[in-house]
Order: sequence, then structure tokens, then C-alpha cells
Amino acid sequence: MDVETTEWAPDWAVAPGEILAELLAERDLSQSELARRMGRPIKTINEIIKGKAAITPETAIQLELTLNVPSSFWTNLETRYRSSIARKKALDAFDSHKSWAERFPIKDLVRNGLLRPTYERGELVAAILGYFGVATTEAWGARWSTLPTSYRRSAAFEPSKEATAAWLRWGEILAGHVETEPFDAAELSQALNEARSMTRKADFALTLQRVQALLAGAGVALVCVPEFAGIHVSGATRWLSADKAIIQLSMRHRSDDHFWFSLFHEGGHALDPTRNDFVDEFDDTSEDAAEVVADLFARDILVPPSDYAVFVESSNLGLDAVREFAKQINVAPGLVVGRLQHDGHLAPNKLNSLKQPIKWQVR
Repeated sequence: MDVETTEWAPDWAVAPGEILAELLAERDLSQSELARRMGRPIKTINEIIKGKAAITPETAIQLELTLNVPSSFWTNLETRYRSSIARKKALDAFDSHKSWAERFPIKDLVRNGLLRPTYERGELVAAILGYFGVATTEAWGARWSTLPTSYRRSAAFEPSKEATAAWLRWGEILAGHVETEPFDAAELSQALNEARSMTRKADFALTLQRVQALLAGAGVALVCVPEFAGIHVSGATRWLSADKAIIQLSMRHRSDDHFWFSLFHEGGHALDPTRNDFVDEFDDTSEDAAEVVADLFARDILVPPSDYAVFVESSNLGLDAVREFAKQINVAPGLVVGRLQHDGHLAPNKLNSLKQPIKWQVR
């Protein structure tokens, strides 16, 4: 999916004074003659030609009257030229931050169409700043150097702060194009309950669209964004405003049981009245209270505890029995398998054929 990004590159522009000098030469007019006709000091004309003085709107009108060249031509030329100078100056300053820009997952950003493949001096820094919607590296630090208040991650893996921020930013950009109703916790609870019955649908792409529509009606933008190198993230829940939340999933495991559990786990975070932001890596077991609550919410809404207890006590955990139990509680069989494996009732390599692979596009 193409994502709108801001490309920031210097414009080529010629100095207005050069054009004016060429025009005077063509018409065989001297600077002193032009100054006389305009009623201006010759020094002013000379400074304009040398680029030391700008062509003001008043000067542009005088040039129109004396040379029969529209004033808009001169003002536009001046604007482009001054802008070009300012951009070049900014790019020269940006070049000193090149090492900062190179800490970001450039290959992933390019591969997903978020950045161009190549950049000249200073342009990479400008492109990164434009991607994040900030004007300076200091502004980026103020906005992004601190990750969300709850960051569930593995103690064995230290994620890249820059890669995580870039991944979260992509989700923001996509969510910005999703129209949602004002957030309503009761509506979200109902939407998640409706989504639960959709776990058995065969057409995942269509199901995902329907779930996204359900959540949008409750004030939540659901977006799916592949993870970048340097992070091991499964999902995130963040607040874009008081009326709009975003659930962002990486789909890193590409199976239906992981997708649905991640979705409902993040849904649990969205229902948390504290409205904190969360970034989650489900490869790790966290004792954080908010994470435990979200885990229990996802676990129990997908596979009701009372039904699950009776099924486990039956000791019949074969393929057909799991299929029938999943049908009875109206969820995908892969979710039951994942629960049994997590609780140690099934080995990690058992009944994985009931887990369905998922195919998706960035949305």
C-alpha cells in the first residue's frame, strides 16, 4: 500500500539578478538606464543583479512597468531562489546529523515505499524528519526518544529505539487515513465480541476488513504493519487523541491464533481506563499488572474458562475433539490449540495443522 510521505529536497532555482542581467543585455539597456526609468538608485539595481538584494513586490511592479515582464514572474523567481538558498543551508546543517539518521531502519523504510532508495548530502536526515513530521532532531527527541509508558519486551533482546519509533510512526500515518467514530468503551466491547465469532471465517482478508470496520465504529483504528529489523514487536495500543485509539499489529507469526490473541490483547489495553500507551512483545512473559489483565481478557473472551475447564478434564485432546470443541464455542480451532499448548496440555509441535496461515496486505 502506498503511503503519503513528505519528500524534502532542494529545488533548483536561478538567481533573479541573472535573469534581469540577461534581459538588460538583450534589450541593450544599461543598469543606470533601468535605474533612471524605475526612479531607483543604480546601487539598488546593481545589488539585485549581484544577488545581494531581493526583488520586493514593489520592485517587481516597477520591473513590470519598465520591462513589460509580469510582476508575478519576478516575485515567483525571487521566492524560489530564496527558498532554494534556505533549503541548501538547511541540508548542509542536516548533513552533520547523518549518523543519527543511519540509526533508523532505512532498508525497511525504502522497501515499504516510505523513503526513496538514495539521497544526496543532508537529504536523508531531512527525509527522516519529514517521515516523523518534525523539523529538527531535537524535536524528534522530544517526541520519540521515550517509548510508550508500558513497553513489554524480552529481557534477552534490546530493541532499537529508532526502529520501534519508525514502526509506530507508520501505524500513525495509516491510522490517520482511517475514519472512526468517537471512542466508546461499550461499543468496543461489543465490537470485540462480534469479532470473536469471525475467527472461524476462511477468507482472512475479508474478515480483517470487517473487523476493522467494527473497531472503527467504536473509535479504534486497526492497522497491520510488518515489523522492522531491530524490533520483536507483536502489537501496540496507543491514543492518537481523546476520541481515537490505534491498535497496531505486526502479524509477525502469520498464523490465525497469534493474530487473534494479539488483537484481543490489544483490545484489552484499549479498554483499560488509564488510557496508557502500550507496545507489546508476546515472546516474553510479563508480570506487569496491565499486561496480565490484557492477557486474561484475551484468553477468557476467546476460550471461555468454564467451557475450557470441562474440555481439558475430558482428557480427549485429539484433533477431532479439538475441532468439535472449537465449533461448540464458535472460535477457530487454532485458538484452542494455542491455548492448550500455552498451558502445557499439548506439546508445541502437536496439532499445528489446525492453525491457519494468514495472508494480508498493509492496511
